[in-house]
Amino acid sequence: MVQTAVLFDNDGVLVDSEILFFRASREILAEIGLDLSLEIYRQITLVEGGSSIELANQKGLDRQAIEALRQKRNRVYEHLLVSEMRICDGVEETLHTLHGRVRMGVVSSTSRSHFDLIHAQTGLRRYFDFVLTRENYERLKPDPDPYLTAVQRYGLDSGSCWVVEDTERGLKSAQAAGLPCLVVPTDLNRGSAFSGAYRVLSSIREILPIVLPPEQSSHN
Repeated sequence: MVQTAVLFDNDGVLVDSEILFFRASREILAEIGLDLSLEIYRQITLVEGGSSIELANQKGLDRQAIEALRQKRNRVYEHLLVSEMRICDGVEETLHTLHGRVRMGVVSSTSRSHFDLIHAQTGLRRYFDFVLTRENYERLKPDPDPYLTAVQRYGLDSGSCWVVEDTERGLKSAQAAGLPCLVVPTDLNRGSAFSGAYRVLSSIREILPIVLPPEQSSHN
């Protein structure tokens, strides 16, 4: 029998880091006179999968200057990760329940260095068979490449895979890869359109009766 696999996004699903990334981006752009609103950030980053730092083009900055801003934003973000990052509600108990009963992996658009910094604090890494970060694929979400990479590299059966996401870009990526997606919105994107999601949930705990094989969920 093919074992069920659950592929988790990281930022906004496992850890409440997306708001910290927004704050870091807004702080750095403010230094060059740009006001990054939550609405603009949501559209550029959480829907389109782009980078809000590219808004610095509006100030006529060249590529070298924009890259310097990006590095400065990353340093601010890393400080916030160390000082303020927390695990999302219900995640640890959900992963503990699933561990050993389904196969689990992480499919993230974050960098490996940021992922490692985050999970040096959380202890969640032990639950996952594998982790994919932005260095593992050519194109990021909403392109299907991240989830196709997970399915292909690890020999997973797409018919037995579930995806857990929190953003429109992640949902689009899963859909384009042909995978059913469960969406658990955060406060950042609770009003977003999640058309085509298998289900939109209010808590990650609600994935348990959906992703567990029937013979296992019946024993909960």
